[in-house]
Amino acid sequence: MWGLLLAVTAFAPSVGLSLGAPSAAVLGLAPGSTLAPHSSLTQPSTKANETSEQHVRLRVIKKKKIIVKKRKKLRPPGPPATARPLVTTNPAKTLPLPEKQEPGCPPLGLESLRVSDSQLEASSSQSFGLGPHRGRLNIQSGLEDGDLYDGAWCAEQQDTEPWFQVDAKNSVRFSGIVTQGRNSVWRYDWVTSYKVQFSNDSQTWWKSRNHSSGMDMVFPANSDLETPVLNLLPEPQVARFIRLLPQTWFQEGAPCLRAEILACPVSDANDLSPEAHTLGSSDSLDFQHHNYKAMRKLMKQVNEQCPNITRIYSIGKSHQGLKLYVMEMSDRPGEHELGEPEVRYVAGMHGNEALGRELLLLLMQFLCHEFLRGDPRVTRLLTETRIHLLPSMNPDGYETAYHRGSELVGWAEGRWTHQGIDLNHNFADLNTPLWYAEDDGLVPHTVPNHHLPLPAYYTLPNATVAPETWAVIKWMKRIPFVLSANLHGGELVVSYPFDMTRTPWAARELTPTPDDAVFRWLSTVYAGTNRAMQDPDRRPCHSQDFSLHGNVINGADWHTVPGSMNDFSYLHTNCFEVTVELSCDKFPHEKELPQEWENNKDALLTYLEQVRMGIAGVVRDKDTELGIADAVIAVEGINHDVTTAWGGDYWRLLTPGDYVVTASAEGYHTVTRHCQVTFEEGPVPCDFLLTKTPKQRLRELLAAGAKVPPDLRRKLERLRGQKK
Repeated sequence: MWGLLLAVTAFAPSVGLSLGAPSAAVLGLAPGSTLAPHSSLTQPSTKANETSEQHVRLRVIKKKKIIVKKRKKLRPPGPPATARPLVTTNPAKTLPLPEKQEPGCPPLGLESLRVSDSQLEASSSQSFGLGPHRGRLNIQSGLEDGDLYDGAWCAEQQDTEPWFQVDAKNSVRFSGIVTQGRNSVWRYDWVTSYKVQFSNDSQTWWKSRNHSSGMDMVFPANSDLETPVLNLLPEPQVARFIRLLPQTWFQEGAPCLRAEILACPVSDANDLSPEAHTLGSSDSLDFQHHNYKAMRKLMKQVNEQCPNITRIYSIGKSHQGLKLYVMEMSDRPGEHELGEPEVRYVAGMHGNEALGRELLLLLMQFLCHEFLRGDPRVTRLLTETRIHLLPSMNPDGYETAYHRGSELVGWAEGRWTHQGIDLNHNFADLNTPLWYAEDDGLVPHTVPNHHLPLPAYYTLPNATVAPETWAVIKWMKRIPFVLSANLHGGELVVSYPFDMTRTPWAARELTPTPDDAVFRWLSTVYAGTNRAMQDPDRRPCHSQDFSLHGNVINGADWHTVPGSMNDFSYLHTNCFEVTVELSCDKFPHEKELPQEWENNKDALLTYLEQVRMGIAGVVRDKDTELGIADAVIAVEGINHDVTTAWGGDYWRLLTPGDYVVTASAEGYHTVTRHCQVTFEEGPVPCDFLLTKTPKQRLRELLAAGAKVPPDLRRKLERLRGQKK
């Protein structure tokens, strides 16, 4: 299995083809079009009187070659065609960034699911799992081929004239096509060239033609499974239907493809509801993708517009020296107020998952605008909560993805840091030492069930820990965060800890935390207020239908992720964190950002408000009434404690119910009390006054150089007598 996985990238370039150097015009290519690397464009003409004899030389390496659908004659050769430069995805190395390609019209919506399954048809399909509804750009298959969720549309082997058709439902101006091969661990299937047809009624069709030669246009397609290839039409076509007709494909494979169609809306007098096709938001915000420079500029504009409630600060730098900027939003930015909880949103851990980045930039604009308008919900949120927004944890990876563009970045390019590190596997594994200690009966009396220390190996000079990871860890230690969400993309689901399976080497296994009820509550709140997740008519993104379980899942029961930020946050700090997969499309086109904002706006606000759920209070010294830092708050029946901040204040997220809560601190007598959490907006006050133990009082007196009081001296003598 692993050998096949490794062979995927090495397999595609092993094919070479020589066509006696035919020209792009002879092959029917668009002016300026280029050939995909190592692809075959031995396109036969469909009319015998347009062709003449020509010898075709086929160079075979490792006994692999390109097959042609029908062997026909070719026109005389012309000047050699230009080869498209090969772009590879290598997490360990960074290639020079190509010029950003501007495809013109936005995507029709195959990848984002705005195009429904009923709008996709094909001449034939090998199986239901390889039907036209699977022919969506970047769609991912499951581990097993042949199930209901395969990785492309594939025509039957005996289909001599395969086609893949998209119904736009209305007349649009088609401007381009993006294609990929089949997503599969086991198969090598991709189309190397195709023609395009258009229709207004699905009965009468016309083809895209090369004006210089008069021949049907043949577009170069893919040379591997995953790299998206863009072809712009030589002349945009206004129609309702578009068909892709594969002409050649990789040998021993089948005509398989994933696609996105680029199309601009056009006015139609017969369209009675044109507004229904417009994606928009009533909020006046900056709906576009922001690279590093533009992001800094936007954050500065928000800060200048709302200086009394915002502060920009950096928590560190990326490997390439880009700062990790955070926008703080509160009525008193820059300081921790006693009793006010700290919450955070983190986005851009994977650089190519760009939607979270833009949502946080939109959120900071929205909070600023609504606070100035006096919106009571936003005003209360900023008055009672200190919010921290980190829009780009992996700015190096994002810059790589941004330069490729939303439709051409593919599924993985830009995911890793500049060093080739996946940040969501880069945090210290604290799960394993905790579970070993639990198995040995050492938790919580010998080994704590919270704030586990970093393992020694993790802090070694040669440890593979990204600077971005260290920056976030130090940030976590510096601020007493209570609640967080980590924004990702590529699915529509909310996952909660634990992310790592308890059984070693298990690929997936239900592994709940002691706070499973709280995490399920938090996840359900976001999923239940997200418009896309609550759409009853939406189809699954890839190979799992999370709507069957309320669009929430235990992370380890989905797939194991050792070293995740969620698990680390829970075991090393007080913070409860979930992962939100925001959209099927990791890098949606900017035209889709208004709708994505509307899908997530209420969920982002409602999730922040959950920090009020549970109990909160201050642990104080009974004599001095000063707050006690690092006091432990334990809830009976939940094997996970939290601690107080430096002012003695704490927050303990809990679902409604009656709880027995104990506060303890070194040098103090423990205090236990009952606290009831209701469904009313909290948090429920649950304060503690702790009394020093005689031993602690004696310690403090001796340290101050004072004489020991008689009562303490007598108690000390009695204690010594008991020991003897």
